[in-house]
Formats: sequence, C-alpha cells, structure tokens
Amino acid sequence: MDMIKIDRLRFGTAGIPISTPRPSTINGIMQVKNLGLDAMELEFVRGVNLKPEMARKIGRVARENDVILTAHAPYYINLNAREREKVEASKRRIIQSAERLYEAGGWSVVFHAGYYLKQDPQRVYERIRNEIKDIIRSLMDEGIEIWIRPELTGKPTQFGDLKELIKMSQDVEMVLPAIDFAHAHARKGGKCNSIEEWREMLSLMEEGLGEEALKNMHIHMSGIEYTAKGEKNHLNLRESDMRWKDLLHVLKEFKVRGVLISESPNIEGDAVLMKKTYEKIEV
Repeated sequence: MDMIKIDRLRFGTAGIPISTPRPSTINGIMQVKNLGLDAMELEFVRGVNLKPEMARKIGRVARENDVILTAHAPYYINLNAREREKVEASKRRIIQSAERLYEAGGWSVVFHAGYYLKQDPQRVYERIRNEIKDIIRSLMDEGIEIWIRPELTGKPTQFGDLKELIKMSQDVEMVLPAIDFAHAHARKGGKCNSIEEWREMLSLMEEGLGEEALKNMHIHMSGIEYTAKGEKNHLNLRESDMRWKDLLHVLKEFKVRGVLISESPNIEGDAVLMKKTYEKIEV
C-alpha cells in the first residue's frame, strides 16, 4: 500500500502548542516548526469540525514546514457498544477523522476502540475487528490510504492491550497499533517501566508484524498518575515515575521511526525535552 514513509523518529505535540500566538491549527504548525519539532496531532476529541478546504490548506502549511500530521479521533467511540446506533456513530467519527486527515496529507489516525463491558474478551475482539474491517472497506472505497490505529489503552476495562492490537493489525489491512507507553504503564499498575519490558514490547511487535511496524510507529508519551484501576491523569514527565530517558534509549536501539506525540499537560515542553534527549543518545 502506498502509505507515507517516515524518514526518522519525529517528535510533536498533541494539538496546538500552548505557546502558539493567536492559536489556530495553521499557527500551531508554524509554532511546532519554530520549536524545532516536526510533527503535530490534530485533536478531533470533541468532534470532527474541520472543513475539507481548510484541511487542504493545513496540509499545504504542514508540507512547507516539514511537519507530519496525525489525528486523534473523538473520545466518544465504543465499537463494542450495546446499542447499534452508538457503534455506527463511532465508526462515522473514525471515518470522518481519517477523511479530514487524508485531505490534510496526514499519516495516521488514533482512537480508543471500546470497552469490554464485562464481556468475553475474545468475543469483544471479534466484534471490534469486524467493525474496523467495515471502516477500512469504507475508506478504501473512497481511495483513502492512511494508517488506522487502535490505541493501547490505560485501563484494564478498555479494549486494547498490546497482544490484541498486534492480532488486529495481522487480521486487518491498513491497521497498526498506536502505542501509548504511559497507558501501558498505568494499565499494568506501574509495570512496563523498564528497559527489559520495553524491549519485550517492541520485540513482540517486530515478531508479529515485521520490521515495517517499527518503522511506522505512532507513539503517545507523557507522565501518568494511576491507581489499581489504571490511568487517572497525565502528568509532565519530570513530575512522574516514567523512566522516559530509558524508553528513548530503547526506541533508538530498535531504530524506531514514526511519530512520538507528547500528551503531557506541558505538551511542547516535554516534546522538546524528549527530542533533545533522544538526539544525544548513542547506542
């Protein structure tokens, strides 16, 4: 498939940088560039309210500034909802996010796929897989080729542990995991915070999906506060227990390419911190 190839590991912000003068998506892209970053995630979290012509304009500015665009689909998504209309509305939100991002020349759409709702995980997997297949069929009918990424989620009640996402990516074309390392850490109650565990995660991806998956990673990163029930809220890296420098070391060791999006409250501060730290690492 003719997807955009990413040349390196790029760093960016979840949405418009806080320091952007006169905040707008276009000014945000220019601010990302000014900060020395090279990616930005369009946040459709409340809904997809971007018009196609504006998406194309945003795409031009992104290309001129060498900023790769990703998107986060709206939060109100549950492909395992009991009510059919909620499932259909969820699919529509993912499709619209992909359409707008594609028009903006973007690369990858991330979403939280759904909840187990105390059901058998295997049945939930099959149901979500069938809905995602349907989404991909609709996009292919429109000639849209873009990565569709169910996210590794932060609570054990949410669908989306690493093995499920790898299997989904094997079963459905145009799908790869979005790996949120802070979520992995919270989901496992404080585990997934060591070089050995991160090596194991990336090795699992490489074994299941090939080297291509590591050359096309969509990563979310922040500090995180968590309880026994998983994710509570995002924190700045330096205020958290995430061993983020070790993680960057592992990403470099595995020659990971793609986009690493900072979701810390201080989005651009941590994005710049990670990029500068990463560039100094020698493996």
